[in-house]
Amino acid sequence: MRISGYVIVVLSVIVFYYLDLSVHARPVVLVLSNDDLNSGGDDPGVGDSSDFDEFGESEPKSEEELDPGSWRRMFEPDDDSTVESASPQYYSGLHKILSAASEGNDRLMEEAVEEIEAASSSGDPHSQSLMGFVYGTGMMREKSKSKSFLHHSFATEGGNMQSKMTLAFTYLRQDMHDKAVKLYAELAETAVNSFLISKDSPVVEPTRIHSGTEENKGALRKSRGEEDEDFQILEYQAQKGNAAAMYKIGLFYYFGLRGLRRDHTKALHWFSKAVEKGEPRSMELLGEIYARGAGVERNYTKALEWLKLAAKEGLYSAFNGIGYLYVKGYGVEKKNYTKAKEYFEKAVDNEDPSGHYNLGVLYLKGIGVKRDVRQATKYFFVAANAGQPKAFYQLAKMFHTGVGLKKNLEMATSFYKLVAERGPWSSLSRWALEAYLKGDVGKALILYLRMAEMGYEVAQSNAAWILDKYGERSMCMGASGFCTDKERHERAHSLWWRASEQGNEHAALLIGDAYYYGRGTERDYVRAAEAYMHAKSQSNAQAMFNLGYMHEHGQGLPFDLHLAKRYYDQALQSDAAAKLPVTLALASLWLRRNYADTFLVRVVDSLPEVYPKVETWVENVVFDEGNATILTLFVCLITILYLRERQRRQVVVPDPVGGDVAQPLDADVAQHLAAFPR
Repeated sequence: MRISGYVIVVLSVIVFYYLDLSVHARPVVLVLSNDDLNSGGDDPGVGDSSDFDEFGESEPKSEEELDPGSWRRMFEPDDDSTVESASPQYYSGLHKILSAASEGNDRLMEEAVEEIEAASSSGDPHSQSLMGFVYGTGMMREKSKSKSFLHHSFATEGGNMQSKMTLAFTYLRQDMHDKAVKLYAELAETAVNSFLISKDSPVVEPTRIHSGTEENKGALRKSRGEEDEDFQILEYQAQKGNAAAMYKIGLFYYFGLRGLRRDHTKALHWFSKAVEKGEPRSMELLGEIYARGAGVERNYTKALEWLKLAAKEGLYSAFNGIGYLYVKGYGVEKKNYTKAKEYFEKAVDNEDPSGHYNLGVLYLKGIGVKRDVRQATKYFFVAANAGQPKAFYQLAKMFHTGVGLKKNLEMATSFYKLVAERGPWSSLSRWALEAYLKGDVGKALILYLRMAEMGYEVAQSNAAWILDKYGERSMCMGASGFCTDKERHERAHSLWWRASEQGNEHAALLIGDAYYYGRGTERDYVRAAEAYMHAKSQSNAQAMFNLGYMHEHGQGLPFDLHLAKRYYDQALQSDAAAKLPVTLALASLWLRRNYADTFLVRVVDSLPEVYPKVETWVENVVFDEGNATILTLFVCLITILYLRERQRRQVVVPDPVGGDVAQPLDADVAQHLAAFPR
């Protein structure tokens, strides 16, 4: 958080001392109790097991089939798929939108929107989806929630999955779980169909390009693809015959990790080289490749051969792929549920999460075993606590239908959303990061904005940060050309707020800053306090500190030194890094209590207005923010220590009969003095 350069203002600059903050994903730990179980779940008449079709008859589909209207063609034109999922006019308009964002060409953007609008009017669902995005963001058209909702609704009916994600998130924000759960259930099912058959896919979380108010250089350095020095070293090792390096490079290309563009041909090349040296993980991935037909012709017989070789080499997750093929009857003479169960049990015996999940499906549906929903539920909980996304999908279904677990639409919606966000449309985050790393901030912003309306919290905060950090260079497009400062600030504010609703405590903090300092909006201490209170509810130490300061100065909150101290203490309890600012804040309280209404306190409080030129000169000429803050805090500490020492001398008074007698201090004063080392 920014600190004004009040170097001379001894106490005022204590406000909002910046505590390093990074937003971390909170681990999900699920605990199953008897109260959670639905006793009716074991009754075959409760719920239709056909609803749980994890081992259904359909074959794995390509991502283009799963995500019609995908933007993949714009970023991976050499992809092996031949599926035509959208009209040429749609892709032409989309290409122009991305080009206009890159070039900062508002005329081209207007031309693109007109082309998309024409295709939308003719009934093309993917163009309707783009028009929903246009109206939702206010890009070359006046922002209209109703028009955006209408276009996304039509697009959803036409099969556009990105619009379905947007509608689901819209319902979720309005607590309309009955409608949100239905859409998220369909999206999660599509996402699950894109997962691997033998094990969980690598978790490819969207990269947070900022840490607090600064660029997240550490995470970005690891996402530079073939230009990254670490990748080049790895590639050199692979070329020299290192099997582990070959596998890693193949994995990066197969999933498009570490900033690399996904390339199944290169992945197949490196996996094939690695298996020549006996690398078992590559054998398993070759089994996946042949089962899916990713870059090669689908061949279940070869898939089974590679999976068995991997299992023979001790890669226990491969047992899941083998069991899957036996359940489906692919690459084998016929379906064999007994063998499938044996392979899944081997995976479980070796503590593989996907094994627990697959056994859970067998017990849930009664495939090769007696149907036992309670046992299935326990297997799913074990797998979910190990991070298996398919297990979250099955638990979501159980909460949704009331089969095995008590019906809970809110919980079902949350779990479905978690799975849905890993669907093929999540590739947008990879392309956005790629554009950002190449310096194409405009294109990155468009991609993050698209994901933001779909409900991705990281995309919401990334887009907001780009708008705040890059300003005019963000190539933000408003209703009639480039965004005005007002439009840009309002858009960033809205994005930060959405991110805060999804648990991003730093987002709520920045909203409070905007109101406190009047950045992009009217200064409003009351609304600033509300935002900080929201961040405080998420255990944010900085927000606690800020609330303490506002109570201390009566800004947006009642003047109350006791509540101020309570918030300062809470900040320290929440984050040990707050020790210095909290110590100085307690010093401020001590000064105000013991020198209230004195000339010293009045001078300190008036300095920001009396010496604005000094403030500007110090901030812009002498020091940067960090140095000015450190110096100010040091001056504050020296001042308080001096006053404390003077008071300590004054409490020793002459005894009437000679000699000095120490007089007791006021209890409250002693309490504040105790905060400082002697």
